[in-house]
Amino acid sequence: AMLMAIWQKGMVPEEVETLTREMMSSGEVMSWPKEWAGLVVDKHSTGGVGDKVSLVLAPALAACGCKVPMISGRGLAHTGGTLDKLESIPGFNIHQSAAQ
Repeated sequence: AMLMAIWQKGMVPEEVETLTREMMSSGEVMSWPKEWAGLVVDKHSTGGVGDKVSLVLAPALAACGCKVPMISGRGLAHTGGTLDKLESIPGFNIHQSAAQ
């Protein structure tokens, strides 16, 4: 209902800013070591049929010295999320601590 109302009525800049800030601070906020400054990158996916970019790009970026936290989702429609795809690899452990 909220998304439909936003689609139909729109939002003023103040509402967009408030919603964005609330969403940003609603979960666990992670921090990175200072020596990682300038190295942390994000590859965010909106999903989609056959989306496999994350599975290839994240290790390639890590091999180049980038830090790729890979905060991933699951159960995204019929294609599954990145976690669903990784979990299908025998022996792959998707349960990682923040330190790992």
